Amino acid sequence: MSTFKAPKGTYDLIPPQSAAFLAVRDAIAAPLRNSGYGYIETPGFENVELFARGVGESTDIVTKEMYTLTTKGGDELALRPEGTASVLRAALEANLHKIGNLPVKLWYSGSYYRYERPQKGRYRHFSQVGAEAIGAEDPALDAELIILADQAYRSLGLRNFRILLNSLGDQECRPVYRAALQEFLRGLDLDEDTRRRIEINPLRVLDDKRDDVQKQLVGVPLLRDYLCDACRAYHDEVRALITAAGVAYEDDPRLVRGLDYYTRTTFEFVHDGLGAQSAVGGGGRYDGLSEMIGGPSLPSVGWALGVDRTVLALEAEGITLELPAATSVFAVPLGEEARRVLFATVTELRRAGVAADFSYGGRGLKSAMKSANRSGARYTVVAGERDLAEGVVQLKDMESGEQEAVALDAVVDKLRSLLA
Repeated sequence: MSTFKAPKGTYDLIPPQSAAFLAVRDAIAAPLRNSGYGYIETPGFENVELFARGVGESTDIVTKEMYTLTTKGGDELALRPEGTASVLRAALEANLHKIGNLPVKLWYSGSYYRYERPQKGRYRHFSQVGAEAIGAEDPALDAELIILADQAYRSLGLRNFRILLNSLGDQECRPVYRAALQEFLRGLDLDEDTRRRIEINPLRVLDDKRDDVQKQLVGVPLLRDYLCDACRAYHDEVRALITAAGVAYEDDPRLVRGLDYYTRTTFEFVHDGLGAQSAVGGGGRYDGLSEMIGGPSLPSVGWALGVDRTVLALEAEGITLELPAATSVFAVPLGEEARRVLFATVTELRRAGVAADFSYGGRGLKSAMKSANRSGARYTVVAGERDLAEGVVQLKDMESGEQEAVALDAVVDKLRSLLA
């Protein structure tokens, strides 16, 4: 028994449960790969300043939740708490916006880290799949990403999720709304931390989940009433495109995201079967982020979907994914010569694309057949000295229990045919 355990707020992905996580990642990524998005992978840590500028110095992520470290050389680094800032940094560094048609369309998958109070659906280490469309201001891009996320969830069989949609305005109309919101919030009974947030980024107060705060927000000014004509027209076009695609959504005028860089379109995917941590994913447009981190003007839009919470949503709906068997054929050798022969057969099966495993350790027939059964293999190949002398192996169907002798030189083709 090891004396070490996974750190608080983290978890280990272990077979067979880990297969569901892989299937969820693949399902979310599939529509992206089919829509012109190329894969990108960034380091697990970045310069602290990247997130302070991009995510926002007033956000809980930067002020309370980032894991930071100082290197031996004196560099201040942070484990990445989200993916967008890192992906945009990488795209700018590689000049992807200069070498091809815009938008640059990228997708990614990885681990992220936040020092939060652990609870079901909220971990200090979590997994996301994300997508970013960089360098174009077009409501069709916003709609495309929402539709692709909806497609991914539905391909998994999920039905009890909702899409919340709002517009956060832009640099023209948001300052007017900000002033009206600040005036309203200053009249509320709020703690000092929240009062400081009013002066730095008042929209973040709308995202405060505490009941005593939410009760006081009745009658709060809504951004939709302050949108300029351009933002209103842009938002109406996003809504029209989503509707035409048959994707249902709900207007949520108080929806904001927990990151400072969002502008105009913002959206969230929520699942009502998850309790307090109901958001399974979300995103929006971030037209000014590139300039915030030292790049040129590159209007962009993206989202991130939580793999962990998507798995919990599947469990809440009682959905069991149909996963391919980890092992289709299990080989059981009886004797030293059979070990060499069947090992070669297993290698040939694998090269032919058949998932095959082997009874290692020289175990007896009874013990080896228990392993074959636990592996989930559909067929077992057994051979001893007498079988090899006759040039055959015994092929057993693990579902029906039927067994037949098959010529050794024909068993690979036979199994490929049976499993096709």
